[in-house]
Order: sequence, then structure tokens, then C-alpha cells
Amino acid sequence: METNEISKELVINIIRTVIDPEIGINIVDLGLVYDVMIEGRTIDITMTLTTPGCPMHGSIIDWVQRIITMTIPDSIVNVNLVWEPKWTPDKMTAEAKQQLGM
Repeated sequence: METNEISKELVINIIRTVIDPEIGINIVDLGLVYDVMIEGRTIDITMTLTTPGCPMHGSIIDWVQRIITMTIPDSIVNVNLVWEPKWTPDKMTAEAKQQLGM
């Protein structure tokens, strides 16, 4: 894949395949991905987790980096984990809320 083909939409669609193992919904629909910035081959993702003590924190970050580099092999992926703003269920998409019966 050429660098000029990397778009925010593409990256979001790729990381939508990463499922939060405790909740069973992808991290995009859960509202955990706050921002995606692309500069050249570098992709910076700002995201959070449902709780600061999430036991899967290292795995989820690793899954995000791996799925992007597998799909866009020439990319450099940085995942910036933040705790502000704090995640709340209102950040979920309507689809995610429906899946959880909310």
C-alpha cells in the first residue's frame, strides 16, 4: 500500500477489528479511539481504555499496532494511551449501546 493511500477512515476501519475482550465490542464503537493523525507513513492513535486498571491494556495496544502494520506494512504506528477525557458509556456508538442492551 502506498503512503498516499493511508487515510483516517482506512485506519479507523482497520482498528474496528480490534475487539475489547471483556466487553466483546470493537474499540471504535466503544468510543475508546479519540483521534487518528496521519503524517506521511506515521500513524498516531490517541485512545483510552474503559478503566485505568484494565488488565488487557498491553494486549489491546499491541493488537492495534499489529493489525495496522499487518494491513499497512510500511507504516509506523504510535499508540498514545490517555486517561483524560475519562471514558464513559456515553462515548459508545448507538450500535454498541444496542448490543449491550442499553
